Amino acid sequence: MFFSVSKILGFFVVPSNAVAMLCALGALLLLLTRFRKAGSRILGLGVLLMLVCGYSSLGNLLLLPLSERFPAWSAAGRTPDGIIVLGGSIDPERSQARGSLEMDASAERIITMLQLARRYPQARIVFSGGSANLIQEPVPEAPIAGDLLQDFGTPASRIVLEGDSRTTAENAEFTRKLVSPKPGERWLLVTSAFHMPRSIGAFRKAGFDVEAYPVDWRTRGWIDATMLFTALSAGLARTDVAVHEWIGLIAYWVTGRSSEFFPGPRKAN
Repeated sequence: MFFSVSKILGFFVVPSNAVAMLCALGALLLLLTRFRKAGSRILGLGVLLMLVCGYSSLGNLLLLPLSERFPAWSAAGRTPDGIIVLGGSIDPERSQARGSLEMDASAERIITMLQLARRYPQARIVFSGGSANLIQEPVPEAPIAGDLLQDFGTPASRIVLEGDSRTTAENAEFTRKLVSPKPGERWLLVTSAFHMPRSIGAFRKAGFDVEAYPVDWRTRGWIDATMLFTALSAGLARTDVAVHEWIGLIAYWVTGRSSEFFPGPRKAN
């Protein structure tokens, strides 16, 4: 139920869809003589919001607190026992249709997975990712990632695939049950930097202590806080990602799927 509701509501609340519907409503009211004045105002508001979300630095201002919450991982200390990579980087439907690996904007997760698998040859590599498709027949990401790991020389004995999860909370819950982490083990969690706070909150809630390994940063850092976009689609896409993640943080906190509202690094004892 949570998955379906989140997908449906998520469609309506991301700025690009919300603005499009606002403009459509305004245009529709303009066709009705009785409501032309209201329609003109609504359409004007929709166009203004589209320009602000598309060309201003709003997307970066919303994204940066998320992506800068956790610093880059430090290799200091003993080598990790396991590496968890969250799905969301492979397009399973296109991959299945084309018979080849097809990735999306978060491809850095896959590249990092292959790099870490080679750098730490004793560590278990866990890929957690089912299908987030609500309409089409679900095709999980995990088997595709597993084949890729073996193609790059990772022994099957090191690979653990979790292909049933559809949400970040399920990533955490299903992975913990699958690998049964032992006290004192060191596990890394690889996902996009902007997605890391919600992911860490979900894993902590599931009782799985992991270390953040953020990738897919999207910005250079706070230097981009005032950067304007030169393409409307780019700014809208950045704002969509940020708003979606902030709404996800709120929803996870309210529904008890996260350990706290805005998880961050824990202070060393």
